Amino acid sequence: MADKPIRVLLVDDHQVVRRGLRTFLEVQDDIEVVGEASDGAEGVARAEELRPDVVLMDVKMPGTDGIEALKLLRELANPARVLIVTSFTEQRTVVPALRAGAFGYVYKDVDPDALAGAIRSVHAGHVLLQPEVAGALLAQDESQGTGRGSTLTEREREVLGLIADGRSNREIARALVLSEKTVKTHVSNILMKLDLADRTQAALWAVRHGLTR
Repeated sequence: MADKPIRVLLVDDHQVVRRGLRTFLEVQDDIEVVGEASDGAEGVARAEELRPDVVLMDVKMPGTDGIEALKLLRELANPARVLIVTSFTEQRTVVPALRAGAFGYVYKDVDPDALAGAIRSVHAGHVLLQPEVAGALLAQDESQGTGRGSTLTEREREVLGLIADGRSNREIARALVLSEKTVKTHVSNILMKLDLADRTQAALWAVRHGLTR
């Protein structure tokens, strides 16, 4: 039996953009557009209603923008992974979105095949960053004193390396022969010890400090 398609929600205040994204994605056998929203508040409501796997989210929207919507989704513990689709290339626009919990970003003029690939990658748990933005995030982390790797146990370092590989808690549990509850505890300890906000920052920290496999 074929795997279920990746369920995608489109959130953008421009109907033309949403129509273009839908056109790109409707030809993909493994991706299904399940809904649309025209601003961040509607996007959060639709994400709660539809429970998509991936949300394609614009940053600049009237009313509730993409960054606020990301924060709201986090507060609601919505499991959807957010991929920012933006026409803005400035780090001051993209970095806050990543800080708020986005798994990565692509530009609105992205090639259709690249867009589909980005959705599949984010759905698999990978973080998509351009080198210059990754560098900006890492520089901020270092300036905030996140170089506390010596406080991690050997097991926590193993878990951190697997987070950087894009593994889910279930996959980490399977790889290390642990329970998911134990893995969640390790992840919480890692974030606390390194003073990081989320798995995205943890993955970047691991890459910077050579903990990837």
